[in-house]
Amino acid sequence: MRSKRIDDIKEYIYQNKTVTLDQLCEEFQVSKNTIRRDIDELVETEKIKKIYGGVTVDGFKPMISFDERNISNLHQKQIIAKKAAELANDNEIIFIDSGTTTMHMIEHIKDLKNLTILTNNIEVIMRSIPYPNINVISLSGTLNRKTLSFTGSSAADVLSQYNISKSFVAATGISLMGGCTNSSPAETEIKRTALMKSQKNYLLVDHTKFDVISLMTFSNFDNIDSIITDAMPPASLKEALNKNNCSIVLADDK
Repeated sequence: MRSKRIDDIKEYIYQNKTVTLDQLCEEFQVSKNTIRRDIDELVETEKIKKIYGGVTVDGFKPMISFDERNISNLHQKQIIAKKAAELANDNEIIFIDSGTTTMHMIEHIKDLKNLTILTNNIEVIMRSIPYPNINVISLSGTLNRKTLSFTGSSAADVLSQYNISKSFVAATGISLMGGCTNSSPAETEIKRTALMKSQKNYLLVDHTKFDVISLMTFSNFDNIDSIITDAMPPASLKEALNKNNCSIVLADDK
């Protein structure tokens, strides 16, 4: 009886990523003392750790504000964006995702001819304004101030109407367990739609995103053509990417 409950609790935690003790008590109809004992057992054997008032999957990363993310690892994000920009060409229709890495692509694609950018990101739109050779199509939706992007089902619906040459997508984490994950549920469907409609898909992540699991999975590795990053992933993650024919492109200062 207890062993089954512990297995069920483990599955519930992995599914929800972060849960409170109260949630677990309500879900499994047991006391806090019982839940604490069960959690103590799980912490010893699983990738689960205690946090104040609850538990979380070890490596899970919640959403933080755009400004906070923009400051973090800025140099790495800039060189990754520069490398990604080399993959864009004249006359293409590309999707540039919301994110503090992808937005830096604009300064490196500003001279391309007849380039069309589909985006839901305000920073990408603002940075594109000085360049009349860049045609910008903004997705509709509700403004998410935390990510500085337009989100919601209408944004994904608009995106689904276009044929995309290449998509440049950001992620909060990439891991064996979670695949490509994101902190914002409102943006997840947009990412999925972009990957589905695009001929080539590129994931832009710095090394701090390796082995990190965020709230929702938006893609498995087999739907990503290349990962553009600043360092080689851990061996197990690298092996999984190779098995799914996902190449690893390293960015540098050159």
